[in-house]
Amino acid sequence: MKNARNEKGKIVVVSGPSGVGKSTICKEIARRLDDIYLNISVTTRPPGQGEVNGRDYWFLSEKEFHQRLGKGLLLEHAEVFGHLYGTPKDKVEEALASGKTVILEIDVQGGKQIKAICPQAVMIFILPPSARILAERMNHRGREDGKSAEQRLGGASSEVAAAWQYYEHMVINDDLQQAVNECIQVIKTVTGRV
Repeated sequence: MKNARNEKGKIVVVSGPSGVGKSTICKEIARRLDDIYLNISVTTRPPGQGEVNGRDYWFLSEKEFHQRLGKGLLLEHAEVFGHLYGTPKDKVEEALASGKTVILEIDVQGGKQIKAICPQAVMIFILPPSARILAERMNHRGREDGKSAEQRLGGASSEVAAAWQYYEHMVINDDLQQAVNECIQVIKTVTGRV
């Protein structure tokens, strides 16, 4: 459904440490708001249990990823924990042209790239209530082995430090519905849907 005012859409970047609940929050925002395009990133990492190509990520080989990058088909890209991730440029441009609000669930590296090329992008960082709770959430996900989980937890503190510098909105995910509501309020405010 096109934006009734037929104006160009906005980009909303949602970032946060692994296990903080970004995906759940973004999916809930997309479910509850109209005119939202929830971006599906490309990645070279293998699919996790239950993940579906084209729904969770577009899973690519490193060769395919580098081909897309070389052709300028990615809006941003980053290497995170040994795997490449990127945002398909064409899908984002199509959604923006149709007046949709585009949600990019990406890491801080990608967020900084988006802010550099799109200064009006709205930056939301999802924080865990505490490091202990983040570790528990990661453990319950069961997606990382001990070494990966340790790496991701170690990276969380540097992500949070960078977020204070680049992100205008900080949302603590202590209560999922409250966090979703706060993100929706930010989006409604910046898109004029209040």
